[in-house]
Amino acid sequence: MSLSPSEARRIAVRAQGLGRERPARVDAGHLRRNLDRLALHQIDSVNVVARAHYLPAFSRLGPYETTLLDRDAWGRRSERRLFEYWAHEASLLPVDLWPALRWRMARADRGEIGYDRLRLFATERRAEAMALLARIHDEGPLAASDLGTGRTGWWEWSEPKRQLEWLFWAGHVTTRTRRRGFERVYDLPERVLPAAVADRSALPEDEAHRVLVERSARALGIATVGELRDYFRLTLPETRQAAAQLVEAGTLLPVAVPGWPQAFLHRDAARPRRIAGGALLAPFDPLVWERSRAERLFGFRYRIEIYVPAPLRQHGYYVLPFLLGDRLVARVDLKSDRQGGRLLVHAVQLEPGAPEETREALRLELGEMARWQGLAEVAMPAG
Repeated sequence: MSLSPSEARRIAVRAQGLGRERPARVDAGHLRRNLDRLALHQIDSVNVVARAHYLPAFSRLGPYETTLLDRDAWGRRSERRLFEYWAHEASLLPVDLWPALRWRMARADRGEIGYDRLRLFATERRAEAMALLARIHDEGPLAASDLGTGRTGWWEWSEPKRQLEWLFWAGHVTTRTRRRGFERVYDLPERVLPAAVADRSALPEDEAHRVLVERSARALGIATVGELRDYFRLTLPETRQAAAQLVEAGTLLPVAVPGWPQAFLHRDAARPRRIAGGALLAPFDPLVWERSRAERLFGFRYRIEIYVPAPLRQHGYYVLPFLLGDRLVARVDLKSDRQGGRLLVHAVQLEPGAPEETREALRLELGEMARWQGLAEVAMPAG
């Protein structure tokens, strides 16, 4: 089967749940179906506009109550629909994927994966981590800040934080809730996840890889092996084997796209003739997080410049691509001024060939984002 680049682009956009009519009122069912389609929301601590895990749902559904997502992610056990784990980086995932990721937890438990300073707790320092696990078992949920002084930020983890993070990697604990400041609170999975999920056995590794590659392919619509690998950060051999098995089963269809490596189409992927509507995308949105895919699909070179010194930035500090139809047509450097009640638009840069309606469509979408965040005004740059 052969597809043109424009057909492939429309398939990819629609598979991501973009270009659909937004509901008049977003409820919990809309959020759950959206996350099931995407398979995960990447978590990031940056809160310049909104925390990263909230933005993909806004891009696809429009304004919604973030407390609905919070309840699914960190609510009571009976309400829990999501869990946190390392998937495509730190992520929120539907609970049905817990058994499909337990092989990764087992590898971390054996010290085969994870950061070097965490792997020590799988071997020579295991007794320390197991003692902390016993404390959580006896005393209940704990955060790193409950365990003494010391920095708990990403670059300067305290010793208790490292122990907790290894326990998290290895599946001995999961996230019970998030405190003010987004600090993770850890607890035993059997006290957090619904019993029907926590009690399920781990899938065999080859079956788990097939499940994850199939979910990746469904979320992407059309993808190369490298893109299927990247979604859940599998290895290339694992991905190739799973993809071959899914091709044999008829779930994935090999396709040729001019200028692409070998690609695969999910059998259920829609093939729309036209994509309508606009959406601002988070830097960690799955439509654009694999930067080479964004270049291949849209001719759009995108890099996040948070860690680039200000004088060297090309586009801005926290830049959101703007999707209009099936094209990325602009970059918008945004910041939510919560105290001042304004959505600050530091800069708008149109892409070459952006259609005439881009500015008006962007103005409407910025208004929707401000409304979603309870901000009274959109402050545009002069000129």
